[in-house]
Amino acid sequence: MVLAMALSGTIGLLVVESGLPVLWVVWLRCILGGLGLAAWVLWSRQWVRPQAREWIWLLAGGLALVLNWLSLFRAYHYSGIAVSTVVYHVQPFVLLLLAAVVQREPLPLRRLPWLLLALLGVALSSGLMAVNHGQLQWKGIALALLAASLYALATLATRKLARLGPAQIAMLQMLAGALVLGPVVAGSQEVAVFGGKAVAAVLVLGLVHTAWMYTLMYTAFQRLMAQAIAGLSFIYPAMALVVDLAWFGVRPQPVQWLGMALILGAVWAYRRSE
Repeated sequence: MVLAMALSGTIGLLVVESGLPVLWVVWLRCILGGLGLAAWVLWSRQWVRPQAREWIWLLAGGLALVLNWLSLFRAYHYSGIAVSTVVYHVQPFVLLLLAAVVQREPLPLRRLPWLLLALLGVALSSGLMAVNHGQLQWKGIALALLAASLYALATLATRKLARLGPAQIAMLQMLAGALVLGPVVAGSQEVAVFGGKAVAAVLVLGLVHTAWMYTLMYTAFQRLMAQAIAGLSFIYPAMALVVDLAWFGVRPQPVQWLGMALILGAVWAYRRSE
């Protein structure tokens, strides 16, 4: 779990350093990650034939997952990897609200203070006190929030697939995403230049940071208590902060540090209350 979360925190580094358009990065990640997970599913004999209704939920989840990656990867270019990743971690609250609206699940009022604290953290993290680049910061924050919402939708779709294994679900969602994005990439005017650096970044992102990382996470999920999983998941944003500071030299303002601390604190308290 530690290794999987550490890998997650370096995804932004590969996306930015590849130099490729975000659309191409997501499409190639879907292809490579899907094929890598397919090899794992077949080798471990986890394949279960989906039913007709399950194919619909797989397609819906795959579309949400792809749009989630597109939004988050674009957010990196506006708000930086650290701020975007931390804001993206408000997804448990988004899931809570969507479950209440879409599936009419009861909304636990005792958790609403943590939601409000996280929203305050988002506002501060956006750099609203900054003199320069405030509009770009807000655009990145909006994309990160959209990515969190799309991930929550993918989670709701995955809940409908209890009969299938997690690795198979992820594999089929990624392959579905690759099929959906294929025509979009073909008709795109964005130019992708595949130098050695770009090829290496995409291969590592698809095979290591997707196929292998998902396998690590699913193995960890089977062996750890929920409290341990929730606690170790904070390695992800911590690693993203280290990458932004050490590799890109990004220095958030004090108010942004405060905002990110409020978000992580609110998410920690929320998960602890579960």
